Amino acid sequence: MNCHQRRRADRTLVALLLFLLAYGIPAAGQVTYRQNPVLAETQAVSNQHEFAFARLMYNGTNAGGWGPRWQVDWPEAETHLLQGLSRLTRLNTNPDGVLVRLTDDEIFDYPWLYAVEVGSLSLSSYEAERMREYLLRGGFLMVDDFHGPAQWHNFAYAMKQVFPNRQIENISVDDSLFEILYDINQRKQIPGIRALSSGQTWERGGRVARWRGIRDDSGRIMIAINFNMDLGDAWEHADWPDYPQEYSALAYRFAVNYVLYSMTH
Repeated sequence: MNCHQRRRADRTLVALLLFLLAYGIPAAGQVTYRQNPVLAETQAVSNQHEFAFARLMYNGTNAGGWGPRWQVDWPEAETHLLQGLSRLTRLNTNPDGVLVRLTDDEIFDYPWLYAVEVGSLSLSSYEAERMREYLLRGGFLMVDDFHGPAQWHNFAYAMKQVFPNRQIENISVDDSLFEILYDINQRKQIPGIRALSSGQTWERGGRVARWRGIRDDSGRIMIAINFNMDLGDAWEHADWPDYPQEYSALAYRFAVNYVLYSMTH
């Protein structure tokens, strides 16, 4: 099957499984902040929910008084994104998201896993084994909000623990990951709000945004790597007047594609 046939098949499968879709992108001011989300380390997802946003809790350094780095933008990033997913797709989503560790058996209940600030990711040998099992059994990991050479080096080391013989590759703009619903041919750096407040889109020396990934033997992307950008901030601040709508709109498009890819591959 050539790449064009695969893209057609992807889109057909999405249409059949998810009854796609309301086409559109949230503009600034359209995402409402969800007050008082349930704060729990793990939450069982009832049968009526098709999709839960699962955030990975991992060992690593603290974020300068903000708590563990896995906790950055939690829970606001996912509560905003989940409202967008409910509006832009027909997925029945858990509105609060869940928190999981690699050592939790529940991790295998979630096809989507999100890890933030992975420049400080630290894995034991057992955790690396569990991540490898999760991904090879069909799981999808999205990593976000890490920047610059030092953080890349640390993340790449962790991935070598998980997959010693698999390469991290650049994902081309015509990959089905970027065309499963929205045709995303923009390669624009999506900045964090603190970087923007200082008048730039980059931080820690990470001037060029990179979209990278690791595939399984069938070519399925198991790990979507968003390097030198901060999609979580763009979701969280979609209704802030000071955060440009163009970045939030693009970040939501990426997220919708990633979620649909994880649910159909």
